[in-house]
Amino acid sequence: MTMHNPIQFCMINYKGGTGKTCTLVNLAYGMSLKNCRILIIDTDPQGSISYHFGLKPIRTLYDVIVGNQSPQACITPARTNIDVIASGERLYPAEHHMHLQPNREFILKNALESIMATYDYTFIDCSPSINLINQNAILCAPNLLIPVSMDYMTLLGVKQLITNAKLLNKYVARGIRVAKIIPTFYNIQNRKTKNVFESLENVFPGEISSPIRANVSVSEAAGAGKTLMEYAPLSSAVDDFNKLIEEVLQYER
Repeated sequence: MTMHNPIQFCMINYKGGTGKTCTLVNLAYGMSLKNCRILIIDTDPQGSISYHFGLKPIRTLYDVIVGNQSPQACITPARTNIDVIASGERLYPAEHHMHLQPNREFILKNALESIMATYDYTFIDCSPSINLINQNAILCAPNLLIPVSMDYMTLLGVKQLITNAKLLNKYVARGIRVAKIIPTFYNIQNRKTKNVFESLENVFPGEISSPIRANVSVSEAAGAGKTLMEYAPLSSAVDDFNKLIEEVLQYER
């Protein structure tokens, strides 16, 4: 499968604990098995993408932003059809550097646009915070994938994110849109899950993906530095991710 119209997704929620990186890693890996060429860009200083894939990158996004290295020189191969531009703690001072630059909202877009165009899909993993790097990420990859754990507080993170996206569309650049709201840690037996899911359906009709059920194998796989499909291919959560993968593959801007 080869795309002629590359699509860039931003995996983001301002609330932590939503399974953001786990969702991205397993979504991207499943898509790579369908012969899609995937680029993952980690903009979270915690560097969780490297942890999930068991990588030890030599160069990271810091070297692109501050060291003026080419994105190609900072790629770490992760799996067949998956390349990663990793992150790490050095990204904290990189944000200070970005604040001092002209056109600071478009630093990532200007640096990464050409390399993103060579992949079928780009996924940017974001930290759970409102900051300049996340603003850059949204403008770089304007199709938002928003994982939402079945918790009332996570709805506030979605509300803040949507408000910020609308402001960016109004004052900085157009084209930012919600691609999918992804329910995570889904447990149909839990009343809170039902209430939060109904709230999402009311606010985002037609934009809710198939849910990812709570499953201990997902976190165990991350701890082993593997994707879920590699660690526990018979897990029920694999079925959930396969449904999500098909929905994302059918997404059109």
